[in-house]
Amino acid sequence: MIVNPMTTSAFTKLPEPPYYSVIFSSQRTAGENGYGLMADRMVELAAEQPGYLGVESARASDGFGITVSYWTSLDAVVRAL
Repeated sequence: MIVNPMTTSAFTKLPEPPYYSVIFSSQRTAGENGYGLMADRMVELAAEQPGYLGVESARASDGFGITVSYWTSLDAVVRAL
């Protein structure tokens, strides 16, 4: 699980709505192939973007995962792309 670097909790502390969520799902295959390092780097880069609020991520034992990042505005999401 990726922990939000803004808190010590696995759950992102969000402001009162409105805010925006970006959802990414993935299916891991056998072998690490650098995925963990790349995922950590992506979170680091996202955290540097204006409007970033945090991220939550979970992965099942079969390799299916969902990551949700939170943003202050739609503009912040678009700029982060």
